[in-house]
Amino acid sequence: MHPIIFFSKMDFSQSNLFGYIEDLQELTIIERPVRRSLKTPEEIERLTVDEELSDIERAVYLLSSGQDIQGTSVVANLPVLMRQNPAETLRRVLPKIREVLHVAGVEMQLTAAVSFLTVLQEESVSIHTYSHSFLHIILQNLEHRDAGVSNAWLETLLAVIEALPKETIRHEILNPLVSKAQLSQTLQSRLVSCKIMGKLANKFEAHIIKREILPLVKSLCHDVEYEVRTCMCRQLEHIAQGIGTELTKTVVLPELVELARDESSSVRLAAFETLVNLLDMFDADDRSQTVLPLVKSFCEKSFKADESILVSLSFHLGKLCNGLYGIFTPEQHLRFLEFYKKLSTLGLQQENGHNDNQLQLQTLEQEKKYISVRKNCAYNFPAMIVFVDPKNFHLELYSIFFCLCHDPEVPVRYTMAISFYEVAKLLNSGVYTIHKELVTLLQDESLEVLDALVGHLPEILELMTNGGENSGSESKLLSIPDLIPALTTAEQRAATSLKWRTHEKLLQKYACLPHIISSDQIYYRFLHRMLTIILTNNVLPVQKAAARTLCVYLRYNRKQEQRHEVIQKLIEQLGQGKSYWNRLRFLDTCEFIMELFSKSFFCKYFFLPVLELTHDPVANVRMKLCYLLPKVKSTLKIPTDKHLLQQLELCIRKLLCQEKDKDVLTIVKRTVLELDRMEISVDVFQKRFYENDLLDQEKERQEHLLLEMEQLEKEKQQNEGRSTNANDKIFEKKRRDSKSSSVLAKSITLSVPVSSSGASAGKEDKKSKLVRSQSFSTQALHPKYSNIDKCPNKSSATGYTSSVSGMGKSCMLSFSDDSFRTHSTGNSGNAAFPSSSSSRNLFNSADQKSNGNKESQSRKMSM
Repeated sequence: MHPIIFFSKMDFSQSNLFGYIEDLQELTIIERPVRRSLKTPEEIERLTVDEELSDIERAVYLLSSGQDIQGTSVVANLPVLMRQNPAETLRRVLPKIREVLHVAGVEMQLTAAVSFLTVLQEESVSIHTYSHSFLHIILQNLEHRDAGVSNAWLETLLAVIEALPKETIRHEILNPLVSKAQLSQTLQSRLVSCKIMGKLANKFEAHIIKREILPLVKSLCHDVEYEVRTCMCRQLEHIAQGIGTELTKTVVLPELVELARDESSSVRLAAFETLVNLLDMFDADDRSQTVLPLVKSFCEKSFKADESILVSLSFHLGKLCNGLYGIFTPEQHLRFLEFYKKLSTLGLQQENGHNDNQLQLQTLEQEKKYISVRKNCAYNFPAMIVFVDPKNFHLELYSIFFCLCHDPEVPVRYTMAISFYEVAKLLNSGVYTIHKELVTLLQDESLEVLDALVGHLPEILELMTNGGENSGSESKLLSIPDLIPALTTAEQRAATSLKWRTHEKLLQKYACLPHIISSDQIYYRFLHRMLTIILTNNVLPVQKAAARTLCVYLRYNRKQEQRHEVIQKLIEQLGQGKSYWNRLRFLDTCEFIMELFSKSFFCKYFFLPVLELTHDPVANVRMKLCYLLPKVKSTLKIPTDKHLLQQLELCIRKLLCQEKDKDVLTIVKRTVLELDRMEISVDVFQKRFYENDLLDQEKERQEHLLLEMEQLEKEKQQNEGRSTNANDKIFEKKRRDSKSSSVLAKSITLSVPVSSSGASAGKEDKKSKLVRSQSFSTQALHPKYSNIDKCPNKSSATGYTSSVSGMGKSCMLSFSDDSFRTHSTGNSGNAAFPSSSSSRNLFNSADQKSNGNKESQSRKMSM
């Protein structure tokens, strides 16, 4: 403590002095001795219940003489009592509850409504017994003075009506409803009657509804209170569905037309929304002669005198335009489209012809209303694409799409991000026209917009790269030139924010990138970043998401040299890292590798590094390893991996003998028992391991296919390089020896076609191999095994079979530049990968190079 510094920060002015005194008084109060009991002996005596009483007797006692909180507890426990002893509960407890509810407070009333509904849902008693015992209590409390309590009992009653037989509904509910709906009753009673009639419309036949319910409906539609007219207007939709199309046309539609001209704006709004929801029930004549004029008047009045309907109109405009599409003239079609465009930019710019008063700053309420209108327009954008036809999107709606994606308000851009996938699906072959807006939303300043877009990011990227007119192996990046910078920027912004769930979601979705961009692009721009996140991030779910995505990238990487470098980094920086946290993440990564790769791959590279952690100095690492050992053992095959099985048994013996931590030793013993019960698969195909063996064979086949294709690509590139060098040398020799004899020139020209024909024959042979491997790889992932990543509608072989023939055109030209390498290594930090020469020496990849040199020398000698 430094009292000088403490007092130097205090203000002893007269205004603050009394505040310090009050704080000191509070401290003295805290230091006083606390009372040993918070209740007096009399209060304790009054709250004490005899422990020998049964549950039913205790409930009756608490309802009779207990306090309100005890009675509320009994009411909340009513479903339990009904399950245990329904007869005694109905005979003794329920009458007490009925008495208490007359004078009960709001909390007990709400609890009783929920408990009664729970008893109905659990079917503790028959519906006949329930209606006899509970229905009267529900009906008595419907008109409670508190609106929240009344609504709670009403919800319970509406749920009960679904289960009650027709006769019970008619006698207990419909007959009293006639008197409750009269004008002499209270406003609350008439509102409840409106909602009940909407529910009863689906319970009776049309003639009963016409005779007994429709007169009450008409009466309530002309009620003197606008709240009742609004409530009844919203129930007309349910009533129309109950009475059918004919009665709806003759009874409901005239009432809606009259309510649409009501003096109250809330009634007009309810009538408009009900009309939109009932469009399917009206024929073409009703739509053109009745509905369309009403809608046109709504649209005209919304900007002039009645802005209250503007928000609702913008929300239902897509459904309205498509519902009336068949009766629109070209002029009306264009008018509604222009109306939508006007709503989409409402509040962003002032119209011409406004006077000085209209040019004043908008009020806050108007601004909120305009934001809601533009948000609704963004919500209806897919429906408007259907309205104008996707072929006319660029001409009619692209400008509006651009404005909504660049709207200054976050809710509008958020809605556009949610509907972006629907827009992309509708555009189909024209999806390439909105790639700029995709990049814009990926780089949006609000993480909410990014989070909304990421939900369908794999599907959007799939459509962008393969759904457009320029689809093909060579145009993966040409269709979205700024895609990779936008993706990296989005990930970095999510990483620097506090919203780790968005970051985790983003990393999970980035697992689709092997189907979108090339393997080299992923290696230099994303794979380093994933390893850095695993090493430096402090959020466990984010680290795990990065680890799984890194394993997916490794799974689809096309170059063995790069794969070896990644494996070496994982073992050195994670498995042998100084921090125990990194070693724990190494075990998580090994789990993902066992999930995504074949058993032989894991045993070849990761089996022994995992077993080395049995000597880890941190108990938590050894404990996590013990939990993982059964999965590790399941990757072995006998007799191929017999030496690895011996290593596993040796490590377990050392753990049993040398482990000092009690918790770890307990888990080791439990794991030993589990390992003893496990059966190890053998190299020979067995029926009991049928599905697992099929899946593992498929993974191993794909891994071998990757190696074969890589070798074919290298040979193709070497042949192209040899032919280019040979032509260059011949050209130089011709230039230098232009004055030499014609015989020598003839011999040179004759030697060239011989070598080219040999090379062409070799090319044809290798080309046939490549075609065969490509056709073989089209079945790389059966739909049954398409769980490696979450990118649908795409075969897993696409990530490494596409653009084989165009490798030298697109991928090699894009990433052979050294500037790319320096940029990626500069951003990778500690996760930078070693040079390719060191990895070559480590994994003995120089043999292929030497073979290639020998072959080139022999070609030169022949020439």
